[in-house]
Amino acid sequence: MSTEPETTEEVEPGTPGAGATADPQDVDTDTDADTDTAAVTDAVEGGAETEGAADAAKLSEAAAELAAQRLERERIERRKAEKQGPIAAGTKLSGTAADLLAAVRAVESGEKPVATAFREPEPTPRRAVAPEPVPRPQPVAAPADTSAAPAPEAAAAVRAVLGEGGAPDSLAPGALAALGEGADDQLREDPWQLLRVAGVRPEQADGFARALLGAECRPDDERRGRAVTVWLLEQAAVAGHTALDGPALTAALTAALAQRAVPDPDAAVQFALAEGDALVFQDALDTAPPAQEEGAEESEERPVRVLIGLERYALAEESLADGLARVMNSVPKTDGSADGWEQAAASATRSAGELIRAVAGHGLVLHTGGHASQAEAAALLHAARGLGLRGWAAAHTPSGRDDCSAQVARYDLPDGPSGDAGDGPVTGVATVAGLLSGAEGPGRDTDGAFDLDLLVVLDAPQLDVETAAMLAESLPDGARLVLSGDPGVLWSAGPGRVFADLLAARVCPQVASRTPDPGPVGELVSGVGIGELNQVEAPGKEVVIVPVRDAGEAVHRTVQLVADSVPRAIGIPAEQTQVITPGHGGAVGTRALNSALKERLNPGPGRFGGFDPGDRVAHSPAPGRTTVGHVVKADADGLHLECSGLPVVVPKERVEQSVRHGWALTAHQAVGLRWPAAVVVLPGDAAAALTRPWVYTAFGRAERHLSVVHGVEQALQRAVAEVPQKPRTTRLPALLKAQVPAAG
Repeated sequence: MSTEPETTEEVEPGTPGAGATADPQDVDTDTDADTDTAAVTDAVEGGAETEGAADAAKLSEAAAELAAQRLERERIERRKAEKQGPIAAGTKLSGTAADLLAAVRAVESGEKPVATAFREPEPTPRRAVAPEPVPRPQPVAAPADTSAAPAPEAAAAVRAVLGEGGAPDSLAPGALAALGEGADDQLREDPWQLLRVAGVRPEQADGFARALLGAECRPDDERRGRAVTVWLLEQAAVAGHTALDGPALTAALTAALAQRAVPDPDAAVQFALAEGDALVFQDALDTAPPAQEEGAEESEERPVRVLIGLERYALAEESLADGLARVMNSVPKTDGSADGWEQAAASATRSAGELIRAVAGHGLVLHTGGHASQAEAAALLHAARGLGLRGWAAAHTPSGRDDCSAQVARYDLPDGPSGDAGDGPVTGVATVAGLLSGAEGPGRDTDGAFDLDLLVVLDAPQLDVETAAMLAESLPDGARLVLSGDPGVLWSAGPGRVFADLLAARVCPQVASRTPDPGPVGELVSGVGIGELNQVEAPGKEVVIVPVRDAGEAVHRTVQLVADSVPRAIGIPAEQTQVITPGHGGAVGTRALNSALKERLNPGPGRFGGFDPGDRVAHSPAPGRTTVGHVVKADADGLHLECSGLPVVVPKERVEQSVRHGWALTAHQAVGLRWPAAVVVLPGDAAAALTRPWVYTAFGRAERHLSVVHGVEQALQRAVAEVPQKPRTTRLPALLKAQVPAAG
């Protein structure tokens, strides 16, 4: 392969070339966070983009009721556990805050130096489910909705106290949702509680507190230290951690709180623990207890890892472990004879047959593979239906649902949200959000569980702990669960690494697909997955490398490829080509690229919040969930979009937070989606942000053609060979091992 000549507009095949390098700027993040909280350990380094962190979609009444019931059950179980003698792994410690902090220090090893910072996108609110995708336009709910609108008097009272503190009254809905009843009194008593509202930063809360408290506002106020501590833990959750290692957190908080002018970081942590804002956990380590000297009394103490985290994610992770243990330990539903499963396996492809055999005898199975492996999931659904079982697949995005529907259509299975109303068991494909809300899928039985026998979750790496916990809790006893996905892609936008943790724990069968993704693009992506950036033969210009020297050339070449070269030389129109770049900011981020692409492809004055009819947009109805569509019109009701074939109306006040131009996306936004052509832009200032999973995800979004605008010199090859996924601290493996023996 050769690179594209600088003087021609034709697309030529090529391999990774050379370019310029510069300092990274606003790379791989969805928000414009300041960089003043720079000091946390390598052990807690990580991050994933969150789009529209304040834009949670409204829960249906059924989902809200189930969530409330689940939370109450969890609290009851926790109260019971606290009364039962010694502290078990994964439960809250008893004792004073000083005792808790002493436990952290007792295991502090000092092995991990302070090096990097918490990233500071907005805190991620609890993931909500999607509104029902019906043919008529559906308004997008305001963020952090409750099942009922707040009383006008309560909203007025909160707006009043916000006004006294100089804060915008637009924060009132978020404050009511975060603080609940009496939010105005809570803010007067503790102004730093404003930090619990998504998007509010410590310096803004400080200004609010100064306005309300006057001379009584001091940097050493306990309330301030407590609020900043919780805020920093929220930033860790945004970076993907469900908890943090005690020593690492102690060092990180000490450095970060000191930067925030908190005079006594240790006291701030103690106060947060004492107030129950943060919890301490002990998880048993796999290592054996230390050997006892001869004649010494035998000790039953085992080494433990002390972790600190927020209750919300701790409850979700423990609930997920309980739910998965129940699935693995329950007997699969009666389904005729074992011969039926074996016959179905024998008639399928080799990989599909292995999957069918594994599912026949186990409640939980992990299935790994690229996009082409969805054919094996479709074969499994066909086999289950032939045995009289109700099987459903759930994808992360409407696009993923449609792709799976195309696969199952080969077996004359129903697709779409309604399933099959004819003879035989109901089988079909839904989105995860639609399944949880009840807008799609089989519905729920009288006990509130999904009315199905088999659930196949596609794009499983995109499951965060809260969504995964809701799915596991919703499965009826005896149902089978298959988590299927590509372990090489970027992890979920929300906290946790559910699929990776399950693969590492080895508590259930794992079936690896032998079905490769086709063509030169598939060959290139497969190599990236194992750390190799290989040259591939691309006789039809399926893979093209375009070297660039600087940011200006990168933007020019990207626009040229999308608007002219790819449509003319490859035959793929601009509307079917997606640009992917590492970050939103910088000279070659999504903002700059979208501005240039709009000027070329759909120029206009941006009459409604910067948008015009025909603009391609990325809509984020909930954190970590992006759908791509286009603007239809704008009126008094808001911005009218068409996303995945469905009309959506975004109210005027939500447009800025939940809608971006979508000709260019980040890889985190694009994960789970695919296009006929993709143009991946690697500017020099993005070199430090590249990782193997990022490259794997970005390159894998292309179905037929991939162009790489390459300006990072050897950084691309180095990232593919040497830079893995950023680590996340989670508790799921330890919780699972305490309940389920390893599969071996």
